Amino acid sequence: MFPGLRASFLTGIVVIAPVGLTIWLVWTLIGWVDSFVLPLVPYNFRPEKYIGINLRGVGVIFFLMFTIFIGWVAKGLIGKSLIRFAESFVERMPVVRSIYSGVKQIAETVFAQSDRSFEKACLIQYPRKGIWAIGFVSTTTKGEVIQKAETGGEMLSIFLPTTPNPTSGFLLFLPKEDVIELDMSIEEAAKLVISAGLVYPEQNGDTSRTD
Repeated sequence: MFPGLRASFLTGIVVIAPVGLTIWLVWTLIGWVDSFVLPLVPYNFRPEKYIGINLRGVGVIFFLMFTIFIGWVAKGLIGKSLIRFAESFVERMPVVRSIYSGVKQIAETVFAQSDRSFEKACLIQYPRKGIWAIGFVSTTTKGEVIQKAETGGEMLSIFLPTTPNPTSGFLLFLPKEDVIELDMSIEEAAKLVISAGLVYPEQNGDTSRTD
């Protein structure tokens, strides 16, 4: 009886933990945004003045509206002129210039360049032959890199992620014939990397945990 109760309890934890953790993270993130945004909003524009209740998520709504408005202005002629003026001012500040440039590149990569993403998941031999690692095909290598690389053939730009944090890794340029493309999706490959090999896609497309 006790082993059965223990198994049921562990199964319940497996079901509840991901849902509960996701809800807690979303709830915490919404609260953090509210605590940062609401103090900047005039009290007359807050719903709590009229209903007497501090609704969670109001700050998120104000943030989304403000972001959309700034994006709309930035697309116009006046907005582009203001951005160029501000960036020219920032370029004169040594430390701030480096920080702004780095943050801008990250933001453009993650948000603005939505049409650019990894093409395929792949297998490569790294750090030596006989040892295999999962990578992501970024693009076909171009420019000076392909011109000066002593390969004589087509090369691919490969991002090799680290485990369990796939946002850091290495950029490798490999001959196309040394790259084995995988049938699994980018998301499935990312799960495999993040889980350190514990979660892998089945051939039928279902994601399972290794025994």
